[in-house]
Amino acid sequence: MKTTKPYPSIFAFQFSLFVVFSLLSQPLCSQNLDSLYGVWRNVNQSDSNRVEAARKIYSAKFAHSHPDSALALAEELVTLGKNRGYKQAEAVGNNIKGRINQKAGNYDEAIQYYQLALKLYRETKYQKGAATALNHIGSVYYLQGDYIKGLNLAKQGLAIRQAINYKSGIAGSLNSIGAMYGKLGNYAKAIEYLERCASVYNEMNDDEGQAIVLYNLGNIYGLQNEHSKALTYYERALKIVESKGKHILVASALGNIGMIYYHLGDFDKSLEYLKTSTELFEGIGDKASIALSIGNQAEVYREKGDFQAALEHFSKSMSISTEIDYKSGLASASIGTGLTHLKTFDFPAAIEYCSNGLSQSESINELELQKAACQCLYDAYKANKDGNNALVYLEKLNSINDSLSSEETSKKLQQMEFAKEVYQDSVETFEKERQIELAHQEEVRKKDRTRNISFGVGALVLLLAGGLYSRLRYIRKSKASLQVEKDRSDNLLLNILPEEIAQELKEKGKADARDFEMVSILFTDFKGFTEQSAKLSAADLVHEINHCFEAFDGIIERYNIEKIKTIGDAYMAAGGLPVPTDDSVKNTVLAALEMQAFITQRKAEMDAAGKPAFEMRVGIHTGPVVAGIVGVKKFQYDIWGDTVNTASRIESNGEAGKVNISQATYELLKDTSTALGATHQFEFESRGKIEAKGKGEIEMYFVSSPINNQPS
Repeated sequence: MKTTKPYPSIFAFQFSLFVVFSLLSQPLCSQNLDSLYGVWRNVNQSDSNRVEAARKIYSAKFAHSHPDSALALAEELVTLGKNRGYKQAEAVGNNIKGRINQKAGNYDEAIQYYQLALKLYRETKYQKGAATALNHIGSVYYLQGDYIKGLNLAKQGLAIRQAINYKSGIAGSLNSIGAMYGKLGNYAKAIEYLERCASVYNEMNDDEGQAIVLYNLGNIYGLQNEHSKALTYYERALKIVESKGKHILVASALGNIGMIYYHLGDFDKSLEYLKTSTELFEGIGDKASIALSIGNQAEVYREKGDFQAALEHFSKSMSISTEIDYKSGLASASIGTGLTHLKTFDFPAAIEYCSNGLSQSESINELELQKAACQCLYDAYKANKDGNNALVYLEKLNSINDSLSSEETSKKLQQMEFAKEVYQDSVETFEKERQIELAHQEEVRKKDRTRNISFGVGALVLLLAGGLYSRLRYIRKSKASLQVEKDRSDNLLLNILPEEIAQELKEKGKADARDFEMVSILFTDFKGFTEQSAKLSAADLVHEINHCFEAFDGIIERYNIEKIKTIGDAYMAAGGLPVPTDDSVKNTVLAALEMQAFITQRKAEMDAAGKPAFEMRVGIHTGPVVAGIVGVKKFQYDIWGDTVNTASRIESNGEAGKVNISQATYELLKDTSTALGATHQFEFESRGKIEAKGKGEIEMYFVSSPINNQPS
């Protein structure tokens, strides 16, 4: 079989490890559906029977198609629950709304509805429903790429299901956790949880569950590019479910087998499987999967060199995705179309479609798609000899690819721990030898007091003492050497992680992600960086940026602000984590003002010397974030959440030489600034509401003129 290395697919392995459980339900026959509708419409039936019937109607008829009908059913359930005071009806209705929005790629709305369902289930103490809602919320974070948050929620759901001994639910949670670990790159943990899942299904004599585990193990090996192993697991899963008639898993397995052959370079065989998969999805009516499957076919046609067929299939995928408002599918197809035009050297078309795909993927925060779009735009602008725009997208691409953790730090920690154990063993051995020798000397003194034996004992004691002294000197030297290495490792770790997080990592071997309610995010960016950098040599450019960032490091350290990372010419920091303080908002603004003062002074010095200089924008927004360590090969402390995106928009809508803040930061700052006896007072200039990309209109303020510009 010919093996090639095609352009990385933006569709491959998109059949989620989560959805398998929800997709296995088969459409009921019309007679059963009629019976369910009869129960649902019969007001004389108990509320619980009616709600259960409605839930089954959704699962059987609307789960994969007819979103409008599904939404109408959900609204009826919510209305029933409110009118009858039956919260479980409301919960089921909101859960269905969450599923509809998740299917369409409206992830924020999906989370809101799932959280409403979770709240209602908790109020009624319905643990089974609460665990399901937690798993659903986790699945959305999984789809958004926030695997750490998804993992925490999946583990919460598992704990509840274990407490109530809900076997099939336990299996579902184990499957979800395995998926999370797979996406985090911890394949050993992923396989461990999937094997535990298989054990539960084995206890239940559930062949279909075993097929799910086999399918998901295939996905794990597929993520590792172990295509032969992945193919084996898919085929084993397929053999079980084909006899059961479970078309969703059959279609998914066939689709992923098709993508395995795509990666192996057997494009004809790949198309054969993908077309069969698409036909099965069409028979089920699962339009989102149809869009993805057709997109996969388009990928194969492009790598075959049949660009016309590729463009036709991408167009179909975009049409279906637009029809059902499936944002992820639309972004994938747009980028795929752009990449196809790139192959045919139609650079304007490539730029148009990949730009659209980038905007769409940014709206749903799908980083892998953003990465593919930025790569496409960089290649297109570079080929079109537009160096400035190529540099812009190269910087964006580097930002997405920014290192997430430090493999070297992990090695140092392991070496330090091993050295510590060796040292402990050495000290314990020395103490045992010392105690034995003391006992021996005492015994000799008791048994024989003669002069010759005394001389012998004395000689023996001297000999042993010399050996012990040498041993003690060796241990002391080893201890000193180990301390040097430990200090070096600690310093290396503290250069990467906050002190509290580094300590937790050393003590537990991991650091849990945490929610923070009020963190001030600071972004800086040099205005006209591309134009100014063109006037400097590479060495001078690096020296100037490093000079500025070294000054920024010193400023934020004085104000107890945590540096997060640098991205090209941008600098990101956060006040109020990992240890929240009452004055974090004020100190973040003071740090920003001092940074601007430094850049202003630096520009004056460079202008006087006739050298190019930077001007800078600074933006600050305050709100909730999630913070933690991410990555598998390198450690890095990072933060996520809408607050980060908004802070970036505040910075980009600022002005050079100014500190631009959001309404939220202003509200927190104005009271401390104008309070009687305040040591720091600020002047605010309202800018009104300003349109920010992807955020609508945001109230913004310029802040300036503190009385005392030193940290409190």
